[in-house]
Amino acid sequence: MKLQESADAVIVQPDGPVRASVIWLHGLGADGHDFVPIVRELGLAADAGIRFIFPHATVRPVTLNGGMPMRAWYDIVSLDRKGKMDDKGILDSVARVRGLIEAERKAGVEPGRIVIAGFSQGGAIAMHAALRYPDRLAGLLALSTYLPSAESLARDANAANRDIPILMVHGQYDPVLNLEIGEWSRDQLKAMGQTVEWLTYPMAHEVCMEEIERIGAWLKDVLAD
Repeated sequence: MKLQESADAVIVQPDGPVRASVIWLHGLGADGHDFVPIVRELGLAADAGIRFIFPHATVRPVTLNGGMPMRAWYDIVSLDRKGKMDDKGILDSVARVRGLIEAERKAGVEPGRIVIAGFSQGGAIAMHAALRYPDRLAGLLALSTYLPSAESLARDANAANRDIPILMVHGQYDPVLNLEIGEWSRDQLKAMGQTVEWLTYPMAHEVCMEEIERIGAWLKDVLAD
């Protein structure tokens, strides 16, 4: 594997030809480096040919954190499901992900070989970006996350990605996004006609080794030649 960095993203290139891509979005306040170490832990074959793209979110003030500027995919005013949502920020980040997908297409990777993944706030954007995309993708990976603006996604989701493989994972003791909001988000996807593989682990707002192993196996399945 080869690591490439730019102002916008960290990219892990496979040793051989690229045959698939994973666009993986970090959580609030982190950056694209956050999940790079996981790539080596996924148990993927050396010749799997998967390129991992870890973009950096824009730095912006986050209301929930007292207006402190940090990397965020959108402003969070409240975690209340009925509270005000930064719909513009969400759609701006969805457009950013779409641009990354289009770049992969131009590089020869078809949508059916692209997975959209995200952790926490990044998972929220991953859900919106994947399910709004007009061509069928390989899958959606949503980790320790929640679904903001569920009504707008239900309205604008594209039929091309109805019933794509979705793996959602949540910590049973998550103090940031509690298990109930994860379950509610899962149920919103199911109400849209999606089939969701739902797993929980005895962990907080984080990832664990058993989860990483399952993600690796899931990626092998959805990106199988």
